[in-house]
Amino acid sequence: MATARQRQVARTNIKKAQARQKPGAGAGKYYRVEVRPKSGFVTFRTQDVGQKRHIQRVAGRRSSGSWATVTWLIGKEDAHVLNGRLVPDTADARQLINKLGSRPVHIQGDRFKAKDRPNVPERSKPTAAQRRARSGNIKKAQAAPRRSR
Repeated sequence: MATARQRQVARTNIKKAQARQKPGAGAGKYYRVEVRPKSGFVTFRTQDVGQKRHIQRVAGRRSSGSWATVTWLIGKEDAHVLNGRLVPDTADARQLINKLGSRPVHIQGDRFKAKDRPNVPERSKPTAAQRRARSGNIKKAQAAPRRSR
């Protein structure tokens, strides 16, 4: 049989548990922009993009071994919500939101959903960025000292 003190403590513990925020309810430090469903991945890794603790990329590894972006985490000091829209406050957040394939749509709390980067059709490849990267890689390879086998 429980004592009066035990019953009182149990009541306060229940009230504390009910008052606690659920995950994704809005009490965290980041806005979560989901670009792919979590169900297709077996492991996850978080990477800082740019400054520490501002924008983070959550990458997931598929069972086949390939990696892809599952979610973007945008710090609450880098963006805010206005009329159900995620509005960037910094240049990094603005750049990320512009690179997404669609505008983030509010789901609930701090969670948003968007499409990943737009698919570039094959007829417009190589893009200017791909050409720059390729020429840069060739220059690096030419400048590197040759190794003897």
